Order: sequence, then structure tokens, then C-alpha cells
Amino acid sequence: MSAILLVDDERQVLDVLSEMLRLEGHDVVTAENGVVALERIQTDAFDLVFADIIMPKKEGLETISDIRKRQPQLPILAISGGGRIGPRDYLEAARHIGANATLAKSFGRNEFISMVDSLLA
Repeated sequence: MSAILLVDDERQVLDVLSEMLRLEGHDVVTAENGVVALERIQTDAFDLVFADIIMPKKEGLETISDIRKRQPQLPILAISGGGRIGPRDYLEAARHIGANATLAKSFGRNEFISMVDSLLA
């Protein structure tokens, strides 16, 4: 069982992804923005982080960069719907600053679980 931090400003996304991960036997903690995520990383140990890119208060690219500075070995998966311009450029930037992998919203359950398994292996 792995401890996973999900960071997304959309409650429905957090709920759906949390449920999928719990059904796979993982412990899940959620954060609605990067500020809360960084607070949780300081107090809890995680095996994997999922970070949305477009969020209020502290957006995902900055959050990924801050996590990478604090915990260089922690696997990070960046996810994004990309807003008006689409996710490609955002996800490319996320990889450049330290995300181990990326997924464009909307992804399927099998793709999501497969990515989790590969990052935790």
C-alpha cells in the first residue's frame, strides 16, 4: 500500500481519482492547491504525488518545482486539461521542471492505474 498525494482544485477530480486509488489499496490524501500540498508534504510522507497544472493560489508548475527541491526522489505525475490552449505545452513544461510523467485530462481508468503502477515500481 502506497501513500499518494492528489493535488487538484476540482473537487470532482479529487473524489474520482481518490476512489480509484483507494480501490487499488492505496492511502490517499488530497490538496486543493499547491499551498496546501506543500504543507502536507512537510508533515506526511508520500510515495507519489499527482499535481494538476492550472490551480489557484499556487499553480502546478511552481508546486512541482518546490516539491522537487524539497524531495528530489519523490515521483511526480503532472496532469492537466490545459485550459483554453490545451494540455500539451503545460505538460511539456512540467516534465522539464521535474515531473516524472504526465497525463492529459481526460484519461481513462486503465491508463491512470497503469501510470500509478509504473511510477511506484
